[in-house]
Amino acid sequence: MSQPRFHFQRLDQDRFQPTEYAQSHWGPDHLNGPAVVGLAAHVLEGCYGLDEFLPARLTVDLFKAARGVPTIAKTELIRDGRRVRNSECELTQDGVPVARAVLVQYRRAEAPRGTEWVRPSHFSIPPQLDEAPGINIGSDALGWTSAIADHQNADRKRTFNRTIDVVDDAPSSPFVRAAMTAEGTSLVTNLGTAGVGYINGDLTVALSRLPVDDWIGLEADSHWAADGIAVGAATLFDRDGAFGTGLVTAVSNPGAQIDFADDPFPTRTR
Repeated sequence: MSQPRFHFQRLDQDRFQPTEYAQSHWGPDHLNGPAVVGLAAHVLEGCYGLDEFLPARLTVDLFKAARGVPTIAKTELIRDGRRVRNSECELTQDGVPVARAVLVQYRRAEAPRGTEWVRPSHFSIPPQLDEAPGINIGSDALGWTSAIADHQNADRKRTFNRTIDVVDDAPSSPFVRAAMTAEGTSLVTNLGTAGVGYINGDLTVALSRLPVDDWIGLEADSHWAADGIAVGAATLFDRDGAFGTGLVTAVSNPGAQIDFADDPFPTRTR
């Protein structure tokens, strides 16, 4: 039986210790984006989530590189309305803020009359989903493989995976898994012929519904770049189709560009 994998171990009600699985490719002792985003989403939903409300938008500003030290989550309910709930979470390390998240929840309701435009879309799913640890990543040129290095090209990219849990003492919810998957917007939009040279400073994930199961896909929609600044958008999908959007802004980081052909963590990207 395989050992459980998770990004953080809970030390106290609001204190968390990063594990080896939270480590980033960007540098020694840096935490990866999905871990940071996932922790903020987990804490906010745990404190303020309600069944009758959908967590419709999560915006996370990544102020600086989070590191492998105890992380404290501070939360606040900003507005408790009949139809809209707003809450915030600040993650700090050694007394310094490393990320701040804002969650907007809407009360579920009956849809209005009429029919709206929907972008035609067809999402491919890997023919045989790998049950072992690893990833599924694809591009228009190569189709699906299990190594990011295979897709260092200039084609459209997509992923379809199950995330690991954020915290050791509780399974991640559909919302948390969607938020963690959406952080991959930076990967599927910024991965090019020489790897990833842009580092995102934020994530916004907007959801019309929650995913139907643990398997969640992400497909690049757009990538615009000028003067070392990039904007990327991607669509979240599951076995039933599209259900949300991920958006990131990123800044050029050529000094620490990640070339997956020389990957320091091959077991995580294969």
